[in-house]
Amino acid sequence: MQQVDIVIKNSTILTMDNKTSTVENGCLCVQGDSISHIGTGDEEEYSAPKIIDARGGLVLPGLINGHTHAAMSLFRGLADDLPLMEWLNNYIFPVESKMDSDFVYTGTLLACAEMIMSGTTTFCDMYLFEEQAVKAARKAEMRCLAGEALYDFPSPNYGHVEEGLNYTESLIQKWADDPIISIAVAPHSLFTCSPDLLTAANELALKYEVPFVIHVAETLTEIDEVRKRYGKTPVNHLHSLGILGPHLIADHCVYIYEEEIEMMAAYGVKVIHNPESNMKLASGIAPVPEMIAKGLNVGLGTDGCASNNNLDLFGEMDMTAKLHKVNSLDPTVMDTVTVLKMATIEGAKALGIEDITGSLEVGKRADIIILDCNKPHLTPMYNPYSHCVYAASASDVSYSIINGRLIMEDRRLISLDINEIIAKAEKKAVQVRQWVKGQGFNGSGFNKGRG
Repeated sequence: MQQVDIVIKNSTILTMDNKTSTVENGCLCVQGDSISHIGTGDEEEYSAPKIIDARGGLVLPGLINGHTHAAMSLFRGLADDLPLMEWLNNYIFPVESKMDSDFVYTGTLLACAEMIMSGTTTFCDMYLFEEQAVKAARKAEMRCLAGEALYDFPSPNYGHVEEGLNYTESLIQKWADDPIISIAVAPHSLFTCSPDLLTAANELALKYEVPFVIHVAETLTEIDEVRKRYGKTPVNHLHSLGILGPHLIADHCVYIYEEEIEMMAAYGVKVIHNPESNMKLASGIAPVPEMIAKGLNVGLGTDGCASNNNLDLFGEMDMTAKLHKVNSLDPTVMDTVTVLKMATIEGAKALGIEDITGSLEVGKRADIIILDCNKPHLTPMYNPYSHCVYAASASDVSYSIINGRLIMEDRRLISLDINEIIAKAEKKAVQVRQWVKGQGFNGSGFNKGRG
């Protein structure tokens, strides 16, 4: 009998490998930080200090949230039902200017707890005080690609713009050898970053061979602003600066055109689709089916809790499939396997980590979730991929394993104290209410009755 660290038995395994293999009556073993065995009905050949009976549930790769601003969990519901530019400039930027490092640390811990409990094991974060976000992700033991948001204007974290790149470089160097933390260069957008800043940021990303993350073509207002300043669309502006390439992760991409899709595919650009945020802010519908048809790699993201208002990728998958069906009036568009791939292996490819996660294969890191399918809404099960996209919910995730470590067991967080985090988050919300009152705005939907 072979000794391993964890055995998962009595399951249906959705590997999300290049053959989309499904293993019935599956047995999966974890040794150290990696998957050591995937087989059928052979659990008696292995012994482990931790044996998990999936009870007929689904075992699949941990979901990958390709774009979020984790600490914005503390702004959830703050300024709803507003256009993006008004929401950003009149509400979000003013309160963000008052944040400190502890605010970001607390907000990111809250987000990590939410993500783990909803099946996410990896996330890509862009925000302020990003070293605190990284420390929170490390405490939660979540896999994370993180980048400090860079702007032309002063940041409440690093100060003047020239210090932003120095701060980012120090993060790259400090976390270079961490097993679950990676650093990206993350200028905020084309309308908040000058060509000089974008060029310098790109040079830094290329120097250290790390991803370059940026919001691209999210709204018509952005399109108009970039055309006014530079006489080009956002994608063509990036092309003129020499930034298009396989290191580029372009978030949103709502307003890109056929020739731009072809150009992005030719350069190997990665895209992260954020349908719920785009819907809530009425930004538009990204041409995702066209992107995929042209060979673009497209992952899935939630965006931040101020524009979603949750970090639930199961809900995001359901919305992705249905949104594009109704938009195209074609029920065959965005089938369930395609959408689940966006939240797993395609998301891993988008973040440049497909060699270590995104699918369940021997030798890959053990980033695994288990869905408890002994539920009325998951019975009967004819197609497990359909269930993952259309029927499953965040609360169905019973176990989470990240980098070989058990992080959630029977819905109980192991790496974090959820009650302590919620208590700290409520204290931070008192601060937010004070900031809002001092700023002289209420924010549509802001609950003035609490606190």
